[in-house]
Amino acid sequence: MEQYLLGIDIGTSACKIAVFNREGKVIAAANGDYPVYYPHPGWAEQNPEEWWSAVCGAIKEIFDKGKVLPEQIKGVGIDGQSWSAIPVDREGNVLTNTPIWMDTRAADICEEMNEKIGADEIFQLSGNSLQPSYSTAKVIWYQRNLPRVYERIYKILQSNSYIALKLTGEFTQELSQGYGLHCFDMHTGTWDKEMCRRLGIPPEFLPDIHPCHEVIGTVTAKASGESGLAEGTPVVAGGLDAACGTLGAGVLHPGETQEQGGQAGGMSICTDTYKADPRLILSYHVIPGHWLLQGGTVGGGGVMRWLEKQFGDYEREEGKRQGKNSLTLFNEMAEKIAPGSDGVVFLPYMSGERSPIWDPNAKGVFYGLDFSKTKAHFIRSAMEGVAYSLKHNLDVAQEAGAKVSVLRSMGGSANSLLWTQIKADITGKPIIVPSSDTATTLGAVILAGVGVEMYKDFDEAVALTVENKRSHEPNLQNAEVYKANYQVYLEIYCNLKETMKRTGGR
Repeated sequence: MEQYLLGIDIGTSACKIAVFNREGKVIAAANGDYPVYYPHPGWAEQNPEEWWSAVCGAIKEIFDKGKVLPEQIKGVGIDGQSWSAIPVDREGNVLTNTPIWMDTRAADICEEMNEKIGADEIFQLSGNSLQPSYSTAKVIWYQRNLPRVYERIYKILQSNSYIALKLTGEFTQELSQGYGLHCFDMHTGTWDKEMCRRLGIPPEFLPDIHPCHEVIGTVTAKASGESGLAEGTPVVAGGLDAACGTLGAGVLHPGETQEQGGQAGGMSICTDTYKADPRLILSYHVIPGHWLLQGGTVGGGGVMRWLEKQFGDYEREEGKRQGKNSLTLFNEMAEKIAPGSDGVVFLPYMSGERSPIWDPNAKGVFYGLDFSKTKAHFIRSAMEGVAYSLKHNLDVAQEAGAKVSVLRSMGGSANSLLWTQIKADITGKPIIVPSSDTATTLGAVILAGVGVEMYKDFDEAVALTVENKRSHEPNLQNAEVYKANYQVYLEIYCNLKETMKRTGGR
């Protein structure tokens, strides 16, 4: 009986479950949706219990199809979105919704801690500036605003470690998600108890840290009954979604770079030396002994989904008649607009912005509109704006000493030949698109495969599973047009920054 690996991806809008064979071919897959809640300006939260329900439903759907039997799953890998702060009690019950990576409610706490402890001192230990999107200030926010919840906290978990808890009953923390907490020593990969004390985060809230590919437990009888997985199936600690996606895109050696085209945007540069910049994000890679210098932006594929939801009624109906996806029709419309969108420039700051500007007050902006502009201009300029944010992060990474020659693209946006070419033209970097549309989940199962010794090491796993589907070379003529618009992009934010700060959440 052939053996398989199962990957669980806890994304922002849905979980993705996929079963792979040893060669990286998807044998079966299913998704499960769940909402994001926006109860107040600057808030964005989710209910982790809804993640688990969606995961169980999707896994059962896979087994119900009959292509895969539970006993064929040799190992389970889990990846998840960054910067959760899931408070659970001793029984593993979730005590309140978790603020997610888009949440900026704790901006004032960050300002206070940066002043009290020193922004430079926090950065020197953790390799990351203290910003409201991270997990750190969210824990302090619980203490000040939800005292009854706070007094019942046993552990604070990340998205993938919560699913690992539901599967195995074990409270864990893996290495790649440690960067969400600024009491994590990025030099040594350990908790710093003195910084815990200074931040006011009890060290006992923090689970023991495990390598991402380590088997941390097996599926319990209870989890088996809820999910359909066989009792006793090994589960590895898993990792950050961006890091797993980086691995699944074939990035495991220094200098190799992943370009993220999921709900969020950004990039991850693999390095074997500590290299931090306060404008960027530094985490451990899921590969032992390596770090990822990252740029993480709010505006990625989610920008196009927002546009389609708000302005795509006609395309949804027309798509049904033509047998096409509405986003495919959006893409076709954008192709008819010249590079540079006839002067329309978009700032993709749809929920504040993360790196490199770290501004929770930043707002999305369309600039350059007049009566000659059409919906197609909005669509193409949105694609270009996301690419400008990518270039912004790459430019800062270069200033920090990182060298990038080729981008390896992943996420739903990579399916758009137009959008991928726009990114190549704007960044001036060749882009390779691996064949798998499930790079993040593939990265999670590679961790499981190494953990259960289906692969001897990461190099063998990547060589067996990752193939290149196509490549894009920068168009130098288009690059000249984009160069001018990129300067406008930077100037718009600089000129509106104070206005955005003054108007805040309005």
